[in-house]
Amino acid sequence: MGLNNLRPPKGATRGRKRVGRGQGSGNGKTAGRGHKGAQSRSGYSYKRGFEGGQMPLHRRVPKRGFWNPFREAYEVVNLDTLHERFDAGAVVTPALLAEKRLLSGVDVRYKVLGRGEIGKALTVRAHKFSGKAAEKIAAAGGSAEPLG
Repeated sequence: MGLNNLRPPKGATRGRKRVGRGQGSGNGKTAGRGHKGAQSRSGYSYKRGFEGGQMPLHRRVPKRGFWNPFREAYEVVNLDTLHERFDAGAVVTPALLAEKRLLSGVDVRYKVLGRGEIGKALTVRAHKFSGKAAEKIAAAGGSAEPLG
């Protein structure tokens, strides 16, 4: 047995279909293309989504809404979560939040919202703060520092 002796099993391969070689071949005359129409011509290629002249799906389905490509998405962190996960005097940064799995990554923009109470003095560095969240952090003796 050697690489030069390898062959596919009998019946596994099939010869190429030779069209337009007479009626006896079963693919003579129109060569399997049927009669007339665009697909019977040489050089025919259909457009993506073409459905034979029927209104294509992407034009039949109604379009709704608007997608703003410049939208900036923020992940949300609430005060009650910060109160549970951090000790008093801690500096809360995006890297620390990502490490504790409160953010999906380090380079994610996030906003602190005012749900719950915060009874500890924390230095919170975030991209945005809601008004109530900033008030509650300051009232607890901490500071809300916006990131650039």
